[in-house]
Amino acid sequence: MSSRTRFMLTDFAEAFVNLRAQKTRTLLTALGIVFGVGSVIGMLSIGAGAREESLRFIERLGVRNVLVDSIPASSREELQQRRRTSPGLSERDVRILAANVEGLDTLSPRRTLHPARVLPKPSGSTPALLGVQPSFAVIHNLRTLEGRLFDESDDAVSRAVCVLGQAAKINLLGYGPAVGRHVKVNDTWLQVVGVLAEQVHSESGRNQDRNNAIFIPFNTFQYRFWDSSRFLKDDLDGVDLRLRAGVDSVQAAKVVTAILSSTHRNAEDFTVTIPAALLEQQKRTQTIFTYVMVAIAAISLLVGGIGIMNIVLATVMERTREIGIRRAMGARKRDILRQFLTESVVISVGGGLLGIACGVLLSRLIAFVAEWSTIVTPLSVIVAFGVSVAVGVMFGIYPAMKAAEIDPIEALRYE
Repeated sequence: MSSRTRFMLTDFAEAFVNLRAQKTRTLLTALGIVFGVGSVIGMLSIGAGAREESLRFIERLGVRNVLVDSIPASSREELQQRRRTSPGLSERDVRILAANVEGLDTLSPRRTLHPARVLPKPSGSTPALLGVQPSFAVIHNLRTLEGRLFDESDDAVSRAVCVLGQAAKINLLGYGPAVGRHVKVNDTWLQVVGVLAEQVHSESGRNQDRNNAIFIPFNTFQYRFWDSSRFLKDDLDGVDLRLRAGVDSVQAAKVVTAILSSTHRNAEDFTVTIPAALLEQQKRTQTIFTYVMVAIAAISLLVGGIGIMNIVLATVMERTREIGIRRAMGARKRDILRQFLTESVVISVGGGLLGIACGVLLSRLIAFVAEWSTIVTPLSVIVAFGVSVAVGVMFGIYPAMKAAEIDPIEALRYE
C-alpha cells in the first residue's frame, strides 16, 4: 500500500471518528445535502417522465402527419370578403396536394357536422358527425374494439354505416354490444359496423374529441347530410395528410402552406399543424420547466453547502488546541488542510448517498400521489451526487484553509 493511500485511509478514519463524536450536529448539517440531492433527483424525474409522456402522446397522434384546418368566417361580411380572393378549402385542394406534395403517403378530406338530433338520445354531450375517407384510420392509427372500420366499397356507394368513438358508443348505446345496431343522425339512420378503441385527444378538427364522434364515409356525408350552418364554412373542414417514413414533416408543411397560400391567394383562411413541431415545442417548454425546478432544488444544495462550511468552521474553533498539538508534533499545513477537507467531503458524500435514496422515494411518492409519470435516470443520480460532492469540497476549502493557517504557538495557548 502506498503512503498516499495510507494517508487517505487515515484521514477518512479520523474524519469518521470526529464526525461521530458530534452525531447530532453532523446529521443536521448533512440534511441540507440530503434534501438538496433528493429534490434535484425528484424534479429531474418529473421532467423525464413528462418528456416520455409527451413523446408517447405525439407519436400516437402521428409525428408524420400534417393537419390542415379551415378557419370558419365569423360573419357573412367576412365570408364575402374572403370569397373575393379565396374559394376556401375544397376537394380541389385535396387533388392539388395529392399531386404536388412529395413524400405523401396518404391523405383524407374531413367534414364535420354538429347534429340537431341524435337517436338514441345521448346521455351526455351530443357526438359530432365526421365524414372521412377510409385512409383517415391509417393517418390517425385508429383501432377497433368491436367490428370493423368502413372501407373503400362503403365510401364508393355512400353506404349508411358508421363507426363510433368509445365515448360516443357509451353515450348513445350504453356498455353492451354495439355492432349491428342503428343510430339516427338528423333524418338518416346509420348502421354501426365498428367501435373504436380510446383515442388520444387530437388537434385535428379544431380540437374535436375523436372519442365522442360518429365516423361515416366521406361520400355518405356528402350525399346524405346537409349542414344548415355551412354558409359560413368552406366546403371542407380540413385535410389530414400522412407522410412516408423519413420525410421531413417541417419542410413538407412549408410546401403544403405554400400550395394552399397560392390556391387561396394568401387569404389566410386555413391553418397547418405539425404534431412533430408540437413535440419540439413541448420539449422546449418541458426543458425550461425542468431547469426552473432544478434551480429551485439546487438552492437546498447551496444551503447545505453553507451548513457544511458553518459546521467545519465551528469545529476548527473547538479543536484549535488539537491543531496546535498536531502542528507541534510535526504535522504540516497541508496535513491539517486535508484533515478538515476530508470531513467536509465525508459529510457531503454521506448526505449525497442518503439524498439519492430520498430522491428515488420522492419520485415514487409523486408518481403514486399525483398519478404523474416519473423516471429516475442514471444521469440525474450522477449529476445530483456529483454536485453534492462538489459543494462539500467548495464549501469545505475555506474552513480547512483557516485551520491550516492557525499559528501552532497561539493554538497551544488557546483554552
